[in-house]
Amino acid sequence: MASRRTVALALGILAAAGAAIAIYLTWTKVAGVAPICGPSGGCETVENSAYSSIAGIPVALFGLGYSAVVLAAWLAWWRTDRADLLLVPYVLGLIGTIVEAYLVFLELFVIHAVCLWCAAYGVTVVLGWLAGVVVLRQARRSNPQV
Repeated sequence: MASRRTVALALGILAAAGAAIAIYLTWTKVAGVAPICGPSGGCETVENSAYSSIAGIPVALFGLGYSAVVLAAWLAWWRTDRADLLLVPYVLGLIGTIVEAYLVFLELFVIHAVCLWCAAYGVTVVLGWLAGVVVLRQARRSNPQV
C-alpha cells in the first residue's frame, strides 16, 4: 500500500493541477479566446455551449473555487496533521465526482463534443477524491476517532 505521505502529496498535486486547468479555462471563457485543444476540436464547442456558464459565471470558475478549497484543506492538513481536515477533500471530492459525471454526460449526449481540458480537470477531481479516500482511511486506522 502506498505511504500516507505519497498519497497525500498526490492529493495536493492533483488539486494544484486542477486549479491550473480551471484558471486556464476560466481565462479563455472570460477573454473569449478558444482554448488550445489539439486535434479533437471539442474544447471550443464545449466552451461556446449554453452549459459552459451558470448565471453568467463560467463553470470553470466554480472548478477553480473547488480546487482552491481542496488545496487549502490539504495544505492545512499537511501543516497541522489534523485528520478531520481530510473530510473536506473527501466530501467535496464525492460531490465533484458526481458533478463531473453530469458534465461528461452533457458533453457526450447533449453537446456532442468532448473538451480535453475539461476531461483532464475531471480526472484531477476523481483521482483527487480517490486519493482523499485512501488518506482518510489511513488516518482513521491510526486514529479511529476521525
